[in-house]
Amino acid sequence: MKRILLLTLAIAGLFCGVMQIASRSTRAATEHPAGTRHTFTPDQIPFGPVPPFLNPGAQLAVIEGDPTAATGEYTVRLKMPDGYRIAPHFHPLRENVTVISGTFKVGMGDEFEVHKMDAFIAGSFAFLDPNMHHYAMACGETIVQVHGASPLQFNYINPNDDPSNNHRR
Repeated sequence: MKRILLLTLAIAGLFCGVMQIASRSTRAATEHPAGTRHTFTPDQIPFGPVPPFLNPGAQLAVIEGDPTAATGEYTVRLKMPDGYRIAPHFHPLRENVTVISGTFKVGMGDEFEVHKMDAFIAGSFAFLDPNMHHYAMACGETIVQVHGASPLQFNYINPNDDPSNNHRR
């Protein structure tokens, strides 16, 4: 159960970046006017840059819904390079996380401690309850899928860990 919670928390944080992606170039792929496709093969997933509140280097795709909406549901995928880290954070709403490929390491708490992380391989699933403090890291190229209720919000424990506060873009 602890591993599931850890995985869900970490993935939840990763996908908070989806909030801003939904309002950018991938928005067209997430809206479903009459006649548009509602299915994707892996090579058709519309990955793009992560929003400013996640560190550069990963890619995000909004597959369904709008994570920035006041209500509704969303599904996003986050593709991370080996060693990609997400600092300790939490989300006010529950998130569901599935590891699509690679190994996703998740830890619980307010400080990033690699030796306290659990590893989740492809096929793993977890859900994170609201306000659980967690952090994450990719081992090898890793893709996770997160789905939940909008709006997706990302709250860093230490505001200095928020890349959007560091003007790195």
